[in-house]
Amino acid sequence: MFNCGKIAIIGGGSWATAIAKIVVANTHHIGWYIRRDDRIEEFKRFGHNPAYLTSVHFNIDEIFFSSDINKIVQAYDTLVFVTPSPYLKNHLKKLKVRIRDKYVVTAIKGIVPDENLVCSEYFHDVLDIPYDNLACIGGPSHAEEVALERLSYLTIACSDTDKAKAFAEVISGRFIKTKVSSDVLGIEYSSVLKNVYAIATGICSGLKYGDNFQSVLISNALQEMRRFLDSVHPQERHIDDSAYLGDLLVTCYSNFSRNRTFGTMIGKGYSVKSAQLEMEMIAEGYFGTKCMKEINKHMHVNMPILDAVYNILYERISPQIEIKLLTDSFR
Repeated sequence: MFNCGKIAIIGGGSWATAIAKIVVANTHHIGWYIRRDDRIEEFKRFGHNPAYLTSVHFNIDEIFFSSDINKIVQAYDTLVFVTPSPYLKNHLKKLKVRIRDKYVVTAIKGIVPDENLVCSEYFHDVLDIPYDNLACIGGPSHAEEVALERLSYLTIACSDTDKAKAFAEVISGRFIKTKVSSDVLGIEYSSVLKNVYAIATGICSGLKYGDNFQSVLISNALQEMRRFLDSVHPQERHIDDSAYLGDLLVTCYSNFSRNRTFGTMIGKGYSVKSAQLEMEMIAEGYFGTKCMKEINKHMHVNMPILDAVYNILYERISPQIEIKLLTDSFR
């Protein structure tokens, strides 16, 4: 049976904090890379992340902090990357130590801008990490609810299912239930698309479309997701599993959803820039929309919801006009 060894968290945001809470509760030691030294010092002083999920308290004696990513990568066996996708490249550019033989778990529900690659593809293509050493975390999992210890179901995917099972055991517990999968790319792409669709539901909410239409929108979004996944990475999968449909539903409906909140502001008339400034948090779907649009130029999958969100965010077409055209295409 594969052993995950010593585990480190790479990233200092809400989801990184929630995952750290789960892992350290079961292992009683983690490494933790946080970029800013001042945040680390405050964390050590007060026993909680000073910027995110501040109600979650940690035993500082169980954590080795460092703002040096090389020190963390060198010392730990399993690296859980939980940075916003637009910042992943900058973090990895700092690497001077070998990462190829590490077990890399990505909890990043986004895509690497400019490269138009989901994270496992980026780690494989750029850092030469074998796919057998790459896993991802999927499923409906708002950091705020995990922090509150509300029951959540996570899927760990890896082409080497023994490694997926090993990490699933590390994070399983009283309020975290897990399952494993081999569909890394499918789960990663669905994690990108559900953010795009959450922006769409937010836009429609801002435009005062009701729950009846929202259900039709999400039904069509699931069909669109299936069409794309079957084209980009054909394999047997159950699209109604929690890693796909479950994550889509929670991101589209939950008040914790940054992407839905961002979309709602756009629907109410905010510009993209003003919505981003007011949120003070990253809505991954904004970047994901452009990347997926560019990817689909080569795939030619019928994706009217993606096209509509792209036109609103990047072509500055009126949300009222674009959504009206979208509603006319639904049946």
